[in-house]
Amino acid sequence: MKTLVLGVGGVTNGGKSTLSKSLHKQVPNSCLIAQDAYFKDDSVVPVDINGFKQYDMLDALHMDTMMREVESWQKDPVAFLRQRGREHTTASAEEEEVYVLIVEGFLIFNHRPLSELIYKKYFMEVPYDVCKRRRSSRVYTPPDPPGYFDGYVWPLYLKNRLQMESMVSGILFLDGLKPKEELLAVVCKDVCQELERLREDD
Repeated sequence: MKTLVLGVGGVTNGGKSTLSKSLHKQVPNSCLIAQDAYFKDDSVVPVDINGFKQYDMLDALHMDTMMREVESWQKDPVAFLRQRGREHTTASAEEEEVYVLIVEGFLIFNHRPLSELIYKKYFMEVPYDVCKRRRSSRVYTPPDPPGYFDGYVWPLYLKNRLQMESMVSGILFLDGLKPKEELLAVVCKDVCQELERLREDD
């Protein structure tokens, strides 16, 4: 049994979730773990000097719990899929099955232990104005307070991105303004080539 871990990171409202879910549907024997599922309770998320909740930091997330999930998948992908009610597909006799984990989230590459497990890294980016427009059209719980995007979200994105680029290499940056079908085709082609390589390697 062989495994492959993919990471889809990027800016808020850059298209990470859309790409990850589409990829999950396309790739056989895949499983999707989203970082947004591991936020700590709102009551324990600290507030900065401007009164803004500091969600865009690793400390706002239960990264230890997320890592346990990833490690559980690594130990036994088949059991992991079965526990979540998903059947795995069976490879033909000539090719060995490869199990794929798709990890999606805005800070997955900033957490070194997680980033080191991710073999193929993709990062969705969109310009400031598009990001702000998309963010303002979505409803969050709790809702974004006035000035939150300019006063906190975008500056933290730039800071986190600089940190990521200083820590991690081999990231494929994707233009989130391109049609989602085009982005999916690019990533699927890249993933399929890697799956073929893994199946051929003895």
